[in-house]
Amino acid sequence: MSTVTTLGVTGMTCANCVAHVTKDVEAVAGVENVSVELRVGEESEVTVFSDEPLDEAALREAVDEAGYTVASYSVQEDALAAQYAEQAPEKQSAHDCACGCGTAEGDAPATKTYDLQVPPSA
Repeated sequence: MSTVTTLGVTGMTCANCVAHVTKDVEAVAGVENVSVELRVGEESEVTVFSDEPLDEAALREAVDEAGYTVASYSVQEDALAAQYAEQAPEKQSAHDCACGCGTAEGDAPATKTYDLQVPPSA
């Protein structure tokens, strides 16, 4: 299972802030990867990827240790399946065309023909 934990962190203003938070959060047991979207003057978004849900207190402590405050906290379990489900209609729509790979609603699949007498262009 994949889990995405999103922390809204206040007080971050520069790349050095991002480096400190990233380092301390990566040290929490179970963290696979950390991504930070710095938003100066607002809550920066710290996204933490893991296989299983993480200990909220440990994440909050890591951010606090770096010198910042967690203002918001959310967890999405089975995030990969949720992402696939969200993208499925777009992928199906892109696949539903008349090129022979799928069919658009009401259209028959196109047939591809190749004239073997015409040499390929260079």
